[in-house]
Amino acid sequence: MGQLSNLFNKDFRTMKRANWFTVSPEGAKAIGALHHFVTTGTALPAKLIHLVFLRVSQLNGCAHCIDIHTRDVIEEGMSVDTVVLVPVWHEAEYLFSEQERAALAWAEEVTRVSETHASDAAYSAAAAAFSEKDLVDLTLTIAAMNAINRLGVSFRLKPRAKADA
Repeated sequence: MGQLSNLFNKDFRTMKRANWFTVSPEGAKAIGALHHFVTTGTALPAKLIHLVFLRVSQLNGCAHCIDIHTRDVIEEGMSVDTVVLVPVWHEAEYLFSEQERAALAWAEEVTRVSETHASDAAYSAAAAAFSEKDLVDLTLTIAAMNAINRLGVSFRLKPRAKADA
């Protein structure tokens, strides 16, 4: 038991990890191009994009991205009261528009694709709230954030948040 408790008490985030931006600038540019497209080249509202980025990041446990996209969605006009309830949006549906609820549900479905297999029921629900083009763009938005989260978690990108004094 002693070895096991030492393993859990050890700060596993102190290991130096590669800076993926530096090591693979071509890869960073490719991911950046997809991110740029979904944030500037679609008809999806900025607030919806950042809400989806936030929820996907929460599901994936990417502290860096949760930090950034919490700030972004607040900057886009979402109240702190609403933001804190994003992880439990099903219980606070009245705070989110029909399209936001559809986007959150589809984001969860696609992010957990190994479990959900992007069911026909979930696709139909998303398709009822979005045009075909917007649904594809929403799915690209989800895919982009999933890729970025995997890099952020794997290479231990730190959040911008500072410790309270």
